[in-house]
Amino acid sequence: MKTIVVIGGSKGIGLSIVKLLTPSHKVISISRSVSNIEHENLTHYSVDVLSGELPDISEVDGLVYCPGSINLKPISRLKIEDFKNDFEINVIGAVKTVQKYLPILKNGTNPSIVFFSTVASDLGMPFHASVAASKSAVEGLTKSLGAELAPTVRVNAIAPTVTDTDLASKLLRNDRLKEMSAERHPLKKYLQPEEVAELAKFLISENASAMSGQIVEMDCGIVNLKV
Repeated sequence: MKTIVVIGGSKGIGLSIVKLLTPSHKVISISRSVSNIEHENLTHYSVDVLSGELPDISEVDGLVYCPGSINLKPISRLKIEDFKNDFEINVIGAVKTVQKYLPILKNGTNPSIVFFSTVASDLGMPFHASVAASKSAVEGLTKSLGAELAPTVRVNAIAPTVTDTDLASKLLRNDRLKEMSAERHPLKKYLQPEEVAELAKFLISENASAMSGQIVEMDCGIVNLKV
């Protein structure tokens, strides 16, 4: 049974990943808050990845870094502190986690890392300057680490479109906004966190053993299709 560390596993996509993996994996969830999930395969550590000390773990086969931000403002209203905060959450936290667990991960079974980007890194979208900048850095990190750690550790990232989580609650706060969001996508839908979790599970599995340095878009068609 493989051991997977999920950073940010108490909410949103991270929580869905934890729920999906626990029946068949040993899951170590590290996040500020505690989820209401209990399972014999699940261990939780309450740690703020940016300010706290990550726990020592003896065995790691996969690492999934889920924390993110949706800080949408016109550039005139974004402060330098906004850019710094988004970069800390999305990039520095990921780097800190990799540096902590990489020596152990290298000894894992078909070890792999999964990060999270956004479709806004590829598709220019208004008011996304801060989050797109930090997530673009995540994509650069994915490709650089994929090259550096090959062939031992695979590194990939998922770039989802808007997903129905607490993080995106302002974008989907009523039925009208939900309908508008779905209509903007060629597939006439937005994502559910369970869908994204399935892709994360695939990327850390042996079924994705030929994939590294990839940014996998889950875009409901919005980036690559014009209909």
